[in-house]
Amino acid sequence: MMSGIDLDMAPVLVALGGNAISPAEKEGNIPQQFDATRATVAHLVDLIAHGVRLLITHGNGPQVGNVLRRVELAAHEIYTLPLDICVADTQGGMGYMIAQCLDNELRRRGIDLVANTIITTVEVDPDDPGFENPTKPVGGYYEPRKAEEMQRRYGWKMVVSRRNGKYRRVVPSPLPQRIIELKLIRECIEAGDLIVAAGGGGIPVARGPDGDLVGVEAVIDKDRTSAMLASGIGAETFVIATGVDRVMLDFGQPTQRAIEHMTVGEAQRHLDEGQFPPGSMGPKIEAAIDYLRRTDSPRARVIITDLERMVEAIHGRAGTTITLE
Repeated sequence: MMSGIDLDMAPVLVALGGNAISPAEKEGNIPQQFDATRATVAHLVDLIAHGVRLLITHGNGPQVGNVLRRVELAAHEIYTLPLDICVADTQGGMGYMIAQCLDNELRRRGIDLVANTIITTVEVDPDDPGFENPTKPVGGYYEPRKAEEMQRRYGWKMVVSRRNGKYRRVVPSPLPQRIIELKLIRECIEAGDLIVAAGGGGIPVARGPDGDLVGVEAVIDKDRTSAMLASGIGAETFVIATGVDRVMLDFGQPTQRAIEHMTVGEAQRHLDEGQFPPGSMGPKIEAAIDYLRRTDSPRARVIITDLERMVEAIHGRAGTTITLE
């Protein structure tokens, strides 16, 4: 069996959303997560079959929200878990699920690769303003009456989702400053290994006065961490997988139109004009801009597309591509 991986090709980082593993319209139990993961990795293996050297990251919003809910329900019987441990637990569980499904799909196609998951910690600034202004959505959606109950009972901060008008919990989301395991991840990718890393944006840690790292109560945006990781491994293509084929201007309006290509300057202008809301496309565009401003490669590009069109998008036939010029 042959892997077919082109080690001379710059690696490609694909960032999956948590809903690629736990579809929003379903309960999201473990059998359903495995079903969704099997469908997702089929598209990833399509890329590998084309010789792509791949690094995979993923979100964990639905999953970590469910873990937090379990913690709260069981608090009267067993010790609670801090948010950094919840992120670590979902990283391990989801990484196991993605890697197993990848291994099975690779075996079926006769590709000689084994997927590995690297539990990844990400340093944040303890003075980041994100701790004072929670913005990161986690968990499921609630009707107004239920959301009010959760706020009253648990002190959650809730916001209305633009997607469906329901309420969702938000938690602090500081900016990533440093990926602790970057050297290890880079060495594995350079060796041709298939890696799942930085799940849920990474386990948030901060450095104390004595220099030791300690976990903090936060969830880091997975696209921002993915942008940092993409530049750190020398990726020239950063794919943000989402639920739409292309980014839209005037989304939901009669003048709605798809964007095939933007420069980083155009992306920043549209962002500043409010075209990309904070709760949906905004963080993805911010991550794209961050990556393109970090990278040293003039060939660097960000592709925003859905899972089904990733191969087409890599070849310039689908998706929205954002470049330096």
